[in-house]
Amino acid sequence: MTCFNTVSINTSQLTLRPITTHDAQALFSLFSDQETMRYWSSPPIKKIHEADELIERCIANYQTQQALCLGLEHQNTAQLIGTCTLFSIHQASRRAELGYVLKRDHWGRGLMHEALNAFIHFAFTALDLHRLEADIDPRNHASKRILQRLGFNKEGLLRERWIVNGEMSDTELYGLLQHEWSAQQQTLSV
Repeated sequence: MTCFNTVSINTSQLTLRPITTHDAQALFSLFSDQETMRYWSSPPIKKIHEADELIERCIANYQTQQALCLGLEHQNTAQLIGTCTLFSIHQASRRAELGYVLKRDHWGRGLMHEALNAFIHFAFTALDLHRLEADIDPRNHASKRILQRLGFNKEGLLRERWIVNGEMSDTELYGLLQHEWSAQQQTLSV
């Protein structure tokens, strides 16, 4: 069994590693930004103690293995610039939901695609998951492109699913199966 609080994944530009208490300011900067949180299922945080609470939940989830939240640290700067999370992990069905967020000043550089590619590989190999799901706001075209590029299939639409700050929004559901991922990886390596 994988120890969630010791997971470390390296890519060419990033290190995905467990969130620690030292990440409070970086997480506050990330999750308090209006534009970054535009399509998130909760409003931006307003106070640093909310980042501390997020860290406490991440650390507690490492122990219970209810969720795996990894920080995206840029290798050149050692700065935390985003997160990738597996949550609602259902061991019996070998299924989990996928969440991710990246600081706005790093958008458009392919960093989230790089991070998710490695994170999904870890989920399907080290954690032996069979299915990953993602729930996104249909207006988030960048997120939609990333998921599709990674091989996720749109599986449905839930109308008026979220109300955040008084604004109602739909959800598009995406899914990716382990065997689809493996087939795609074999095609890419040929």
